[in-house]
Amino acid sequence: MENLHNIIDEKIIEKTDSSVILEVVIPESSDFFDGHFPEYKLLPAVAQFEVVTRFAKKYLGTERWVPHIKRIKFSAPIRPDTKIKLELNYKAEKKLVSYTISNADKKEIVYSTGSFTTA
Repeated sequence: MENLHNIIDEKIIEKTDSSVILEVVIPESSDFFDGHFPEYKLLPAVAQFEVVTRFAKKYLGTERWVPHIKRIKFSAPIRPDTKIKLELNYKAEKKLVSYTISNADKKEIVYSTGSFTTA
């Protein structure tokens, strides 16, 4: 059972068989923010990747097991309660997921991007 403190508010903006765009808010009460700079809470890189793999599985049917990260870049910090846009694309023939996490309201702010294989 999922920890109630890690419940994430999500809304589908657009969905196809191989892609999904979500608006996501991770509340300050989430365990993801515990112990990561208590005076200036930030969403850790590992939590960002947890969110990406969680929603790739939920909406695109991928595996959560990630044997190979091709690239990952963290460009800006994500604060609690920020409305983010998560874009996921899946190339099933290559088992390749690529993603972008950006600010849902300020399109010019990109928090992280990356790609990884699921097999």
